[in-house]
Amino acid sequence: MVTDDIWATVADQFADKAYASVKGLVRTYVMHQQLLEHLPAPPATVLDIGGGAGHQSFPLAQAGYDVTLLDSSPAMLDKARQRLQRLPAEVQRRVTLLQADGENADEAVGGQRFAAVLCHGVLGYLEQPGPLVDQLCRCAAPGGVVSIMTGNPKAAAVRPALERRWDDALASFDAKQGMGVLGLPGRDYTVEEVSELIQSRGVRPLDWYGVWLFVDWLDFSGAELDPTDAKQVEATAAVELEASRRDPYRHLSRVFHLVGRKGPA
Repeated sequence: MVTDDIWATVADQFADKAYASVKGLVRTYVMHQQLLEHLPAPPATVLDIGGGAGHQSFPLAQAGYDVTLLDSSPAMLDKARQRLQRLPAEVQRRVTLLQADGENADEAVGGQRFAAVLCHGVLGYLEQPGPLVDQLCRCAAPGGVVSIMTGNPKAAAVRPALERRWDDALASFDAKQGMGVLGLPGRDYTVEEVSELIQSRGVRPLDWYGVWLFVDWLDFSGAELDPTDAKQVEATAAVELEASRRDPYRHLSRVFHLVGRKGPA
């Protein structure tokens, strides 16, 4: 039986360890740069649905954006509060934390419309993504940005192959189901499928990017990556950012980042 807060048992590992790894640092940096290519200037408003401990949205608050982080998990929101308390007071004042399901985001924010709505790493846990995508698009203001990150089924064979699980790799080529970070079944949606979902709700896809590539491959092949080597991490992130924008590299990324813009009212 799954507990009410399915993140409670993994909150420490996810918030404190995963994001402190080289892969976590690369993810945050690469997606931050991708977002800045499309966001209006601060202090524009940002809603982060399923924002967890704020690793993606707190850097936006530090850059001057007015951030609302919405998450259904009390454990993850506790992590967000702990991390927020370590930031300067002026940054803390720009952040609002809300506990609610993403499918109820519009009600939770009182009908407010945002210059950008983020939803990263959530869609893959939903068998029916439509209700959540409805909320993402509804909460975006006219001309606002919608940002979605989710698993890439076209690269599903990479991880098992690098872990030398050859039978699993062979089965992954046509599979849409996988196992997520919670140990729960997940589903991957292609760039085309997610693009169609948002376009049918008045949001025009602008561009899409990879997120991890080389660091992912190194990790799953057993290489040790040192997050304390700042120079190496900076160089790694620069290469990953460039790969995230180029073909064929972005197609091989295990996750992708899609950005769209909502049409006028």
